[in-house]
Amino acid sequence: MSALVEAAAGLALGAAAGCMLGATEDPVDATLAAMTASGPLKPVLEEVRAVGPLGLGTLMGATALTAAMTSVIVGVVLAAVVAAAFVATGSCGPAPRRSAGLWVSAGLAGAVGTALAGAGFGMAVESVVQNHGMLGLLWALGVFTALKTPLSFVLAALWRRGEARCTLGRHAEREQVEAAEWQLRQRTTLQVERRMVALEAGGAAGGAAEERVAWAAEQKLRVEMETRKTRSEEAAVEQRTARDWVRAVVTRYVDLLAFSGVPMTLVAVATAGLGLAGYGGHQAALIALLVLVVAIAYLLMSSSDFQFWMLVGVMAMIVSFVVAMLTLHAGQQAVEAARKLREAGRGQTRESVGGRMDLQSSLEALSATVFVARMCQLGLGAAVGGALARRAAGRVEVTAGAAAVAGLLLAAVEVLAPALGDGGRAGALLGVVGAAGVSVGAALSAAPEGQPVSWPGTAGRVAGVVAGALAAGRWHAVNIGLQLPVAYVFARIDPV
Repeated sequence: MSALVEAAAGLALGAAAGCMLGATEDPVDATLAAMTASGPLKPVLEEVRAVGPLGLGTLMGATALTAAMTSVIVGVVLAAVVAAAFVATGSCGPAPRRSAGLWVSAGLAGAVGTALAGAGFGMAVESVVQNHGMLGLLWALGVFTALKTPLSFVLAALWRRGEARCTLGRHAEREQVEAAEWQLRQRTTLQVERRMVALEAGGAAGGAAEERVAWAAEQKLRVEMETRKTRSEEAAVEQRTARDWVRAVVTRYVDLLAFSGVPMTLVAVATAGLGLAGYGGHQAALIALLVLVVAIAYLLMSSSDFQFWMLVGVMAMIVSFVVAMLTLHAGQQAVEAARKLREAGRGQTRESVGGRMDLQSSLEALSATVFVARMCQLGLGAAVGGALARRAAGRVEVTAGAAAVAGLLLAAVEVLAPALGDGGRAGALLGVVGAAGVSVGAALSAAPEGQPVSWPGTAGRVAGVVAGALAAGRWHAVNIGLQLPVAYVFARIDPV
């Protein structure tokens, strides 16, 4: 019965996370349909001839992944700042990791920050593409990638300043405890001296009784002081542990912000340059792109100081390459369809075939870009949720809390959709996917360190996530079937 109860509880928990993930399918698909309409697609159609299908695919893939990763990192840093503020101010008491206020506030800050950053990036990308085309997007991506490194130094400096204030607050509290302890020692010493003087002078019994009462009171104060000192030391240890873990998380994600987008930006710039030179769909450009991707991946993966941002950077670069290949393949499919029509006696002009190629390439680039951005948000969110469930808060709290926050954000995005526009809505919805990924990652995470694995509970959670995602996602089996393995892998990765 115990195993059965664990399986049932895991099934319910996994279903909550899976339902939230599945609930994002229809809104994201509706936004994609709006973005691929004739009006919003026109700037992309006009520029595909300039940079070529390979350049279009890598540029759009790199832009979407950069925006997705940056919005997740903004959310993580905001959540870490809120958590550090709770630890620094002592709002958590002697056991900060069990404070409900800390996790609620940090979770809300992270989820809302991710959604707002995603909406901002979506609106910015939409504005750049409509006003300046793909070349403007290429410049914007390059400038933003170059600025992320100094931005990471600014974030690190602000974080160190906040930590210094936290340390000063802890020192002040310790000094208060030490001052009270010193005063207690002084009073005890005076009491002992007075008793010795009274004994030497042959004091009365009433005076002895008063001394005993005073001595008992001092003893009680001494016990209370020792208890306070012990609790203060325990709080200091817990706060230092929490602060060290938060610092490690911030360091890793700031590195991710600064460096992970560099490989795919280099690939996007190279392929866009080949496209501008007239080799956007040539076999030589494809070979050069493949060689560049393999070379960068080899240099990063063979590094002796391998870090989390290197793994994410290589994966993002390879995904951008896949988007470029899908974009090129879509144009080739249009050519193949035209060839079949010609063989059937329905000849077409070169202009009509070229227009169909550009349309198919643009549609595929947009569709693949939205899908890979969704995967990126889900994976990074799952990494955060898995780490929280293993190291800090409980699995139930993170799973249920993240699912509830994602549901509230989804409702808010749907209400604000007219004001956000297509790009802003797409970015905000991807932020909601990141919040749902936190819930899924917590449900699929490994057992905390030092605790045994509950196989019935694990099986129940996995089954619940799959069933909930398929049911709430209206049986989008292909999309969900590709997303869940990514979420599972990232949920088991320790970014710290």
